[in-house]
Amino acid sequence: MRQDHVLPECTKEWGWKYHHLGIPTNLKMPNEKYLPQFKFYVSGFSISPFGIEWMRFEPGSHIHKLIQTVPHLAFEVDDLDYELATRNFNVITKPNPPSKGVRVAMIEHNGAPIELIEFEKKN
Repeated sequence: MRQDHVLPECTKEWGWKYHHLGIPTNLKMPNEKYLPQFKFYVSGFSISPFGIEWMRFEPGSHIHKLIQTVPHLAFEVDDLDYELATRNFNVITKPNPPSKGVRVAMIEHNGAPIELIEFEKKN
């Protein structure tokens, strides 16, 4: 059993790195950026010292309903395909490239969405 002062297994043993906390909202936030391919607005990530990202979804967004209603943690991983193939995750969004040089997938753990992010390796 994990004690309070011990890091979670995903960071301590698996090598994942915290990236951001995504929080769905119905409120219009300052400096929103619209992502038309996902039908939602995102804000906060570039200015939050804690990596908080606010997401406001439009009606008809194809993003999984769990992501639209429950905050998610996001972790950077070295090899997205390896993580999905070797761990028994419930994948709710298959790997996809939301932007150049980035691949993401969403998993669900006990009702909580978790985002896994892989960045293109720089040579």
